[in-house]
Amino acid sequence: MILLRKGRREGRVVLVACNFTPVARPNYRVGVPRGGTWKEALNSDAKYYGGSGMGNMGEIEAAPVPCHGRHFSLSLTLPPLAILFFVSDEIS
Repeated sequence: MILLRKGRREGRVVLVACNFTPVARPNYRVGVPRGGTWKEALNSDAKYYGGSGMGNMGEIEAAPVPCHGRHFSLSLTLPPLAILFFVSDEIS
């Protein structure tokens, strides 16, 4: 499940990616509304929370690859049974 949410601060966008299956999803492409760096704000599979530590190394760069009707996309690593939050503060 993917959810995009506009933040209260102008220009802030939050992407929530949920993987409710017990299977990791590497290279899972998701369309986003802008390019730039997306910071991984929370990863429920982080070792800090007792998870395996699988993720996106704290941030990921959006590529100019169209996906889901958007001009940019992220190629995410979705850990099994995890929820990830990504934040973009760039104003388009």
